[in-house]
Amino acid sequence: MSKICRTFAAEIEVAMSPTFLKDKGYSFKIYSNEEERMHIHVVKEDKEAKVWLEPKVEIAYKGDFSQHEINKIQSIVELYAEHFKKQYQLHIGGRIDD
Repeated sequence: MSKICRTFAAEIEVAMSPTFLKDKGYSFKIYSNEEERMHIHVVKEDKEAKVWLEPKVEIAYKGDFSQHEINKIQSIVELYAEHFKKQYQLHIGGRIDD
């Protein structure tokens, strides 16, 4: 893929998966047009995890993160869960409390 195509693809990804928080090197983002259950993706370097936001904060997929990192991620998501739910609703559409 050419440098121009990679740059364009990266710009599209940023537009479709905004980052809602950066904390301790982790980026917390939502991908557009994915499944309905509220969740957030956590990215650090070349690793990615998926965390459910409902009905409770729970690791859906831990990727290549160590258990120590997963514990940190879960703590951060629990701290910001209400914020992430509101951001999810704004980005994906109204689903909170329905």
